[in-house]
Amino acid sequence: MTFKEKIFQLLTEGLNEKPSIFLIDLTITDAFKVIVTLDGDSGVQLQDCIDVSRLIENNLDREEQDFSLEVASVGVGSPLKLVRQYIKNIGRLLIVKLANETIEAKLVNANENFITLAWEAREPKKIGKGKETIQKSIEIPYSEIKEAIVTVTF
Repeated sequence: MTFKEKIFQLLTEGLNEKPSIFLIDLTITDAFKVIVTLDGDSGVQLQDCIDVSRLIENNLDREEQDFSLEVASVGVGSPLKLVRQYIKNIGRLLIVKLANETIEAKLVNANENFITLAWEAREPKKIGKGKETIQKSIEIPYSEIKEAIVTVTF
């Protein structure tokens, strides 16, 4: 079993005990720096990162392979990668980059196949002068999304 496989197995076992926490990314550099990125349905607490770090530290032998370890939660402004992250962020404002356009809108639905965004747009009236506010929505398959980031509003 490779070093990465051992860590992945430990993470899988550890995260099974915390079903609301899930793995976003596991990176191991050539210098054996292990970087674990986590997210959670209700966010990630510091204690969750500590628990995962200890799980890895206590179950690997540094005599066999020396390594450094970094366990962190996904940061604000990090792109969404998993369907579970989209579902968690329903009701929030997203910036979604597609092949030929960028849409900033509210995420109103997400399922295994696509997301649904909704927003208001000002468009010229069909009859008469001036503009009117129109409600718009679009369903976007995950395969068309180049990047999606939650925007933080204050």
